[in-house]
Amino acid sequence: MREIGVAERRARLGRRHGLADEARFTGAVDAATALWGLHATDPVSIYLSLRARIDGFRPEHLETAMYDEHRVVRMLGMRRTVFVIPVDRAAVMHQACSAKVAATHRRALVKLLEENGNDQADGWLADLERRVVETLTTLGAATAVELSAAVPDLRTSVSVSLDKPYGGTGAINNRVLTQLAADGQIVRGRPTGRWTSTRYRWEPVGHWIDQPLDSVDPTDAEATMAGEWLRTYGPATEADLRWWAGWTLTQTRRALATIGAIEVGLDGAAGWAMPDDLDPVIDPQPWVALLPALDPTAMGWKDRDWYLGPHRDALFDRSGNIGPTIWSDGRVVGGWAQRPDGSIAWRLLEDLGRDTEEAVEREAGAVEFWLGDVRFKPKFRTPTERSLLEPDA
Repeated sequence: MREIGVAERRARLGRRHGLADEARFTGAVDAATALWGLHATDPVSIYLSLRARIDGFRPEHLETAMYDEHRVVRMLGMRRTVFVIPVDRAAVMHQACSAKVAATHRRALVKLLEENGNDQADGWLADLERRVVETLTTLGAATAVELSAAVPDLRTSVSVSLDKPYGGTGAINNRVLTQLAADGQIVRGRPTGRWTSTRYRWEPVGHWIDQPLDSVDPTDAEATMAGEWLRTYGPATEADLRWWAGWTLTQTRRALATIGAIEVGLDGAAGWAMPDDLDPVIDPQPWVALLPALDPTAMGWKDRDWYLGPHRDALFDRSGNIGPTIWSDGRVVGGWAQRPDGSIAWRLLEDLGRDTEEAVEREAGAVEFWLGDVRFKPKFRTPTERSLLEPDA
């Protein structure tokens, strides 16, 4: 059995994730393809992920590829999370992940309507969705507010968990639009503000994707996704793939068997790799990177000790979201944050020597310069971020 140790896994990460200097990606589509999507829950993360991997990257480069050329698209996929993926992978993602997410979301939405007194929830929802799609097709693009004005039933009010601190009452519009997006009927288009905005215009799926999303067999889609993921993230464990894709154990094992994955040793654990991907990987030149919250590399595996080490508690929030991280030669070594004045505060969590510390300082300065007057607030704060933002930090 081929043994692949931590050092080689870190070398593969540096090269295949476009983080080592000699392995940079050529553009946004190239990066989204290799990484199997860019985590897009927080829009700033998409752009910072690309900045870390593409020489000379600017926000308008992604905007052109996405909004003008329609080469990448935002889709709800793995683990019920929004990703930016290449359009030519949309059908694979839909059949391997999104369709299951859509079914789960629909059951919850129908149940919510029933709990709020709608005894014809299935039929009512289907009719509302039809009218929304027809309206959006006529308009071409519209925000949630504009669609709610054109289709008043989107303003239907529902109450959720009123006995809980997080409960409340609100319009159903965003839930319905999320359902239509998960079903592959509409997609998130241009934001209403600059690239940091979380408010989007919705568009019919046909504006972006020509291939029917159900044109791929689900089992074939799972195998395709597993094979392509392993080429970037492998070798990896069965648990890694299952967690990353949001699959059942049966789906995971079936996909690994279909692609003929080979079992390898990972420092005492059982891992998997593609059969033609067992050759040793040469270490790249030393590198450092500042990656944003929920970067696809940081969230690429369930078992993270080999690149995260003892820093989990400092860099994750209570819900399991990783914040901005500092990387050196394939492992996490610290965290960073943007202060209100735009400066980048950073902290190494271990002693790496003067050369590496100076390289991190230069990279932090490059991130600060790149962001310019852009300010952003992550959707969550990790312990390291909070401490870096304290006045005396």
